[in-house]
Amino acid sequence: MDCFYAAIEVRDRPSLRGKPVGVGGARERRGVLTTCNYEARKFGVRSAMPTFMALQRCPNLLVLPTRFDVYRREAAIIRGILYQFTSIIEPLSLDEAYLDVSVHATAPAALAQEIRCAIFRTTKLTSSAGIGPNKLIAKIASEINKPNGQFEVRPEQVTDFVKDLPVRKIWGIGEKSERKLEELGVKTCGELQRFSRPELVNVFGKFGLELYELCRGIDDRPVEPNRERKSLSTEETFGSDLTTLEQCEEKVGELFEELAAELAQKEPTRRVTKIFLKLKFSDFTRTTIERAGLLPNLGSYRQLLEEAFARTGKKIRLIGIGVRFAEIEQEVAQLPLL
Repeated sequence: MDCFYAAIEVRDRPSLRGKPVGVGGARERRGVLTTCNYEARKFGVRSAMPTFMALQRCPNLLVLPTRFDVYRREAAIIRGILYQFTSIIEPLSLDEAYLDVSVHATAPAALAQEIRCAIFRTTKLTSSAGIGPNKLIAKIASEINKPNGQFEVRPEQVTDFVKDLPVRKIWGIGEKSERKLEELGVKTCGELQRFSRPELVNVFGKFGLELYELCRGIDDRPVEPNRERKSLSTEETFGSDLTTLEQCEEKVGELFEELAAELAQKEPTRRVTKIFLKLKFSDFTRTTIERAGLLPNLGSYRQLLEEAFARTGKKIRLIGIGVRFAEIEQEVAQLPLL
């Protein structure tokens, strides 16, 4: 969906139309924006941005509290529409999903248009779609003609389509991996294709095997109905080992900001049951601490860090933090990424 939460707020309050709107936490609570509309994005505001930073970039931004009961209700309506076209639906979040329509008689592009029109007739909300032979291509294509548009990449077009794509478009490539690739002189998928499998494995480990395929537009992941994320985490391997608790606390603060943004963007409605922290040492041994009942805030992660750090005097080469979610029977989902 296009700016799903913000679009619902503007639809329900017509006086907001044309104004920059964000949905998320308040500035005084060190909140994070869950989403924002396109009027806000013109100022450089984006989803998962700290609210105070968003207001610095756009002082006129209207920050509204989340109404997840309303968002879930709308998502359930849209889910019902999607199931009229296919039963093979993999939710990514409340506002995004993959659809497998390979057995549908209608041409994919025409089908995407039909689904998007049905969603708009029922909810007065716009959506965008990417059509491709696999999940990687469909996801990337879905971003091209936003908002309220669609883009199709046919199987015979994949090679040319991925050639000039920034490597950041590949799932699994974040800021750190992107910097590592830039050091190798790689900015596009076409440039990444120059590297052999062994060379990529040497730099990225097992992920190098996937990179070899993904930079060529090859993605064999099936669309998995009722797929549920059990945890969410972030970690960093350091160029120089850390030796003091103060150094580690600084890194945990940075990692927590990343994790909080990921939670706000990808899993804003899920209940966290446990938090965890892991340390990997210079000799490649590791320790992990997991706790139930602690809130996923910076103080809790520092508490885990102090305990883990005290277990050994070894130098630290990696820190990771994360959360585990409560199991849910059924996820609400929508958005046709065909």
